[in-house]
Amino acid sequence: MSLMQRYGRSKSVVKRSKKYLEEALYHKLFKDGGSELSVRQQLNQFIKSGKRVYKWEVGDTLKKLRQRKLYLPALKLSETMAKRNMNKTVSDQAIHLDLLAKARGIAAAENYFVNLPESAKNHLCYGALLNCYCKELMTEKAEGLMEKMKELSLPLTSMPYNSLMTLYTKVGQPEKIPSIIQEMKTSNIMLDSYTYNVWMRALAAVNDISGVERVMDEMKRDGRVTGDWTTYSNLASIFVDAGLHEKAEMALKELEKRNARKDLSAYQFLITLYGRIGKIYEVYRVWRSLRLAFPKTANISYLNMIQVLVNLNDLPGAEKCFREWESGCSTYDIRVASTLIGAYAKLDMLEKAEELKEHARRRGAKPNAKTWEIFLDYHLQKGDFKLAVDCLDKAISTGRGNGEKWVPSSETIGIMMRHFEQEKDVDGAEEFVEILKKSVDSLGAEVFESLIRTYAAAGRTSSAMQRRLKMENVEVSEDTQKLLEAISVE
Repeated sequence: MSLMQRYGRSKSVVKRSKKYLEEALYHKLFKDGGSELSVRQQLNQFIKSGKRVYKWEVGDTLKKLRQRKLYLPALKLSETMAKRNMNKTVSDQAIHLDLLAKARGIAAAENYFVNLPESAKNHLCYGALLNCYCKELMTEKAEGLMEKMKELSLPLTSMPYNSLMTLYTKVGQPEKIPSIIQEMKTSNIMLDSYTYNVWMRALAAVNDISGVERVMDEMKRDGRVTGDWTTYSNLASIFVDAGLHEKAEMALKELEKRNARKDLSAYQFLITLYGRIGKIYEVYRVWRSLRLAFPKTANISYLNMIQVLVNLNDLPGAEKCFREWESGCSTYDIRVASTLIGAYAKLDMLEKAEELKEHARRRGAKPNAKTWEIFLDYHLQKGDFKLAVDCLDKAISTGRGNGEKWVPSSETIGIMMRHFEQEKDVDGAEEFVEILKKSVDSLGAEVFESLIRTYAAAGRTSSAMQRRLKMENVEVSEDTQKLLEAISVE
């Protein structure tokens, strides 16, 4: 049997036996859970084993890995299959390009694209690279590539236009979207539901609510695109933001009608948006429907429901929902507990907040950065800066759940530095700066200027401050420069 036959065979999943499907690659990778570490370990075992795998398995596994944002394992699997001479379609190459951008950066994706044979550079690969540029907010490169696609007369669908319009929305240029819509219409490119959603969002961004309603009417008249639940969640959200609660409620009723497939995200949008317009009865009604549709209710659903009840000032309801979750959860999720901890802190119920934090710890859920941020904000409001610094230190040391650093807001940093400055507390300020250095790559001019003013206010001198500024490549204002010279000693 050739390598192509062995590793590139494509068969219908439907024709496979139940036993075979249960042993499929994606089941093997996720058998110890969905964390990146466990998936990578299982993937390494599979690669070392050299076991045969069918192309449909690889395709389904890559899809599931991408859905879970496990881009590094997905890329490794894709590269391994290429080494095993599995036949890659142009669609596979577009997916590989996208994985490279997410796992190794845009430069890696560009290099891959450049080295592809010209025959493989069709609308799918160009579209994948365009989507990467749009996600990275690289406007000039995205616009340039779109023009190149037109010059090459590649068959264009709504997808590249949707990517470009999403980019303009994110970079605050919604005014560019109507001209793109017009170009699509002129080129007879069919607008899809995503196109209409982005168009409506662009009009909402410039407060043209009547324009949003006109677009919705146009979509209905067109007849080729049927608004699904995402269309009406988008419309309802626009109306909520505009304070048009009656219209929002009508859109939410339409959303419910279109959720025949009982999509979990649809239920969660309904709960959130009904909550935002103060309809607590509807919140509970939809929650009951969600629980019936999903008896094994996910942690994220409880998290969303508890947050909505907290926002509606229904603390007893939030506590009851929390107890229900806690009694049946298979994994004690600190995010759910932190939602209630945050509610207690806002209501000045520090003792209950602390008790719940410790209770969660005993259940195996350590406080995350968000938990410590809640206590940080509480102590800042109370003016207890010693405890606030301690919480900030713990938040930085814990980091984010995805492995990234937790960085305090510039507002929080400013409040703390001003406190040390007012108290003439040089030692406290220096201790705080050392903690910050574990989180931020560059302290910046504002932190150093405040630190220099603290030294000056306390009548302290420094033999290293000028050297520190040079090492950090920081330039201070003219007034601060004078203070710097005054506190500096050889």
